Amino acid sequence: MTCPDKPGQLINWFVCTLCFPRVRKLWSSRRPRTRRNLLLGTACAIYLGFLVSQVGRASLQHRRGPEKGPQRSRDTAQAPFPELPLDGTLAPPESQGNGTTLQPNVVYITLRSKRSKPANIRGTVKPKRRKKYAVASPAPGQEALEGPSFQLQEAARAADAELPGYIQGGNRANTGRPWRLLLGPGVRGGGSDFQLPQARESNIRIYSESSPSWLSKEDIRRMRLLADGAVVGLQPLWSNSKTLLLVLEGSTSGSVPGCGPGPCGLVKHPLDMSEVFAFHLDRILGLNRTLPSVGRKSEFIQDGRPFPVILWDSSLSPTSNDTHSSVKLTWGIYQQLLKQKCWQNGRIPKPGWGCTEVHHHEWSKMALFDFLLQIYNRLDTSCCGFRPQKEDACVQNGLRLKCDHQDSVVLAHIVQRKHDPRHLVFINNKGFFDRSEDNLNFKLLKGIQEFPESAISVLKSQHLRQKLLQSLFLDKVYWESQGGRQGIEKLIDVIEQRAQILLTYISAHGAKVLPMNE
Repeated sequence: MTCPDKPGQLINWFVCTLCFPRVRKLWSSRRPRTRRNLLLGTACAIYLGFLVSQVGRASLQHRRGPEKGPQRSRDTAQAPFPELPLDGTLAPPESQGNGTTLQPNVVYITLRSKRSKPANIRGTVKPKRRKKYAVASPAPGQEALEGPSFQLQEAARAADAELPGYIQGGNRANTGRPWRLLLGPGVRGGGSDFQLPQARESNIRIYSESSPSWLSKEDIRRMRLLADGAVVGLQPLWSNSKTLLLVLEGSTSGSVPGCGPGPCGLVKHPLDMSEVFAFHLDRILGLNRTLPSVGRKSEFIQDGRPFPVILWDSSLSPTSNDTHSSVKLTWGIYQQLLKQKCWQNGRIPKPGWGCTEVHHHEWSKMALFDFLLQIYNRLDTSCCGFRPQKEDACVQNGLRLKCDHQDSVVLAHIVQRKHDPRHLVFINNKGFFDRSEDNLNFKLLKGIQEFPESAISVLKSQHLRQKLLQSLFLDKVYWESQGGRQGIEKLIDVIEQRAQILLTYISAHGAKVLPMNE
């Protein structure tokens, strides 16, 4: 007997060789005939069904093979990839003797190349924009205070090398790319070519529908002006002065006459970035006595390091050159004024009281503000109330020797407005966050018997941290210059500790908390 070579014949031969001996054995056994007949019938039925299925499938394929043979070959030729069987074999279909093709009992799949579209990502991560630089040519009539008018940076050369047809000579026609003006030190420019584009992202970040409630719309407008305003030029604060004013392009005509048609910003040293923190703290406490201040970066100022810019206000009263104050006071006279409570409750002071035009509540606000930030350059210029470091101005200027005669020490940076002499304006608000708790300057609180209710309520509300984080986040340059949230949190920790110490001081000394919204 030859071994079959077809799959169907192999299965039949295998079943026959196994089943017939077992059927004969079951028939000759002693089991009951009914049960034996049942087993034999079941086996035969299963085998018969198997044979019928095999014969039916083979006849169907044999009948349809000649009809769909050419069409299937055309489909195979048109497919970008050959057809692959599911079991991974690549054997061709078997050919029978009559010229027909018998398809094997396997399933085929066709691999087709499908081009997927890129995902449309909206509102997730904003891609970084590569900054492009262009050098503007000076317009006729421009003049520089000192030094070269323009400096070509390496970044500008690289950008020009990548884009040969990019803007040159300040020509911004037919382009939508952002560019920045590179001015040299001491440059004062003019003309429309010096205006920066308005399409770049603002450094004042407001992602909600409205700004924080403690910042007015005018505060936000001035902050945006200081942070994003186009630089028209630089000019010294006074003749032969090292302090510079940043002349900005603004829409408020005549608001700052000393700076020309547009507003100005006072450029401070990068170490004075705490002025920005002081501005936000002042607004959160409801004092509203500081000038708007923001952080800014520029290639031609402070070597590209972040620096604070404070809004220049020409309405401030003239100050003396030695004390930078519009009100001349000594420590002794200041203590006498606190006892007289000048202008409180609408009471007109008598000539013999020695009162100034400043309202009594203004001193309470200043003392609270200076204590939280440990500002000593107003009420304690000689550093008599704490142990100063060698970097402090009082040590460098030798003012510590005046502590033996404190009543004669002159106060500094006491400034009013020309049209509003009753209220003070806090300037030079550089704070110190490195003062330890055992070295706080309590001399700043001496003689103060009342404190503003609005500020004390914020200190007690346990929301000071949340408000400071929300407010300081608006200033992108300042936020990043302090190391992000981790650095800001450390500064807030210091303020919260001092706030608790101040509340303990008020309770221990029986000081009053009064509404001061006159």
